[in-house]
Amino acid sequence: MSMDSFKFEPSDDFLPLSALHSIQERYLREHLAYCRKHSPWYRKTLKEIEVEHFPLNRLGELPTTSKDHLAADPEAFLAAPWSDVEDVVFSSGTTGEPCRIAYTGNDMKRLAYNELRCFHAAGLTREDRVLLTCTLDRCFVAGMAYYLGVRALGAAAIRNGLNSIESHLQVMRNLRPTAVVGVPSFLRHLGLEARARNADLSSVRRLICIGEPVRDEQLKLSGLGAQLADVWGVPVHSTYASSEIVSSFCECTATCGGHLIPDLAIVEILDEKGNPLPDGEIGEVVVTPLRITGMPLIRFQTGDISFLTHEPCACGRFSPRLGPILGRRAQMLKCRGTTLYPRVLNSVLDISPEVAEYYVVATGEDLSDHVEVIVALREPGSSTEALAARLKAKCRLNIPVREVSLEEARRQIFSVSRKPVRFLDLRKHHCRM
Repeated sequence: MSMDSFKFEPSDDFLPLSALHSIQERYLREHLAYCRKHSPWYRKTLKEIEVEHFPLNRLGELPTTSKDHLAADPEAFLAAPWSDVEDVVFSSGTTGEPCRIAYTGNDMKRLAYNELRCFHAAGLTREDRVLLTCTLDRCFVAGMAYYLGVRALGAAAIRNGLNSIESHLQVMRNLRPTAVVGVPSFLRHLGLEARARNADLSSVRRLICIGEPVRDEQLKLSGLGAQLADVWGVPVHSTYASSEIVSSFCECTATCGGHLIPDLAIVEILDEKGNPLPDGEIGEVVVTPLRITGMPLIRFQTGDISFLTHEPCACGRFSPRLGPILGRRAQMLKCRGTTLYPRVLNSVLDISPEVAEYYVVATGEDLSDHVEVIVALREPGSSTEALAARLKAKCRLNIPVREVSLEEARRQIFSVSRKPVRFLDLRKHHCRM
């Protein structure tokens, strides 16, 4: 593996664990040295640390960095002059004020390299035609990242972006894409509409899903993921990404967790007290992204809840895999002594045939939360009793269900953020970080 460039060799994906450890340790030391020299924030944090010989197994001794730190003083994290910055990105802001992230030219090359390796692992080749249904504008990084990755792979990018169903169906008729990248709930809608109109989906051979999980704790397809697989009849690949870490983790052809790219990131799973958790245990995803020059971070707390597995993958890779995002730490609910994440409710609502759209509203204060499920029904005015019973069976709570129109539901879900927002947090103690 080249240590000085973002040149991809396919054999790098199958290096043994000892080689991956050596690569990460070298890049970690370079990363810490760069942060201490160029980042005002880490110049103080790492002042007493001997970074030149810092071992990988002592990473947990360094302090974590939160999104609040980054949002409060982004200039303190800028480690390059503005003359080196090529792109400015804002995080999605679904849990607070968006963070401003500056990407240098180096970071843009790294972004393309990251997505190239992800697409390659998922089985895409230069012969593919990839339909991108995510935006490239409004300082949003996802569309740009996937476009750069498709081009680095040598495949054809079809940048139709956030467009109407009619527009996407026309593109599919005319250009016959072989892969589609998009948010799962939208891809489900697109597939169902295509079926209803007898549109030909046969050119598509895989879906790359972003922004929403499509797997459960056992790495099996969730209700939403199973619906996608049924509607499209192709493999469904899940990805995880974050604007702050300039990195993403995509499932390979075995589709059982997103592979870590060892020379780009180190991932830890921590409990509520900041202690590392063993393989398979659920906790907060904490990432140290490597080889970044714009706004490098150390032990960044994503706020996302998941788990790692280090078992060798069926594809032959030894790199760790990240499970699905099971919730946000700030979204944890405590209702009448029961702790749950909105994702538990989503797992029921996603596969409920009477539900056209839905979102969850949380209210309350202190230690008592109140949860209400808002639904738009496929047959407006029909009973919600069966749905309420399924929700109770899943979470052992009586969850109120209220009906709204399809237009009102979609206005709430799709107008607040670039991603579908299915959890509306109105609690007075909203931030539990």
